[in-house]
Amino acid sequence: MKKFISSILIILGVTTMVNAKSMVIYFSRADENYSVGTITEGNTAKVAKIIAAETQSDIWEIKPVNAYPKNYKECINVAQKEQREKARPAFEGEIPDLSGCDTIYLGSPNWWGDFPMIVYTFLEKANLEGKTIRLFVTHEGSGSGGLESSLKKAEPKANVTKSLAIRGTTAQNDKAATEKAVKGWL
Repeated sequence: MKKFISSILIILGVTTMVNAKSMVIYFSRADENYSVGTITEGNTAKVAKIIAAETQSDIWEIKPVNAYPKNYKECINVAQKEQREKARPAFEGEIPDLSGCDTIYLGSPNWWGDFPMIVYTFLEKANLEGKTIRLFVTHEGSGSGGLESSLKKAEPKANVTKSLAIRGTTAQNDKAATEKAVKGWL
């Protein structure tokens, strides 16, 4: 029956995820944030959870071994130093088994037109060859910036699709607008 329904949806031009396994993987930072103040759940985390619920995907957070400072200015200093040095900060735990996944929803904030360096740590350790990667980004005015092209460069053997960019203030303060943006993108 699933195969029949999938065939009908394909004929109608509807993309379907029947028999496909997906995972939402994201990095997010709470604490003091630009434009939203001090928060208990990061902007990207909020979007990631909506995507996971909508797609019935598994979810995994990239958590740094050494947490970023809670203070926004101190965090900026650390993050910019990591970018200058092309650091690869360690993350907690092991990458989940992605061998059965067809689609990876990868979420990240946009930090000065690029990924936080910990996302590169993940990309260099994960095997994403042949996977479809759907990038979603939170920002405060720069959209996806250079993240989509950086992802294509980092994962040349993956199918990187058009990204979703959501303002952090929207993700943090307007769940209905965030859900609408996510559903439109999906």
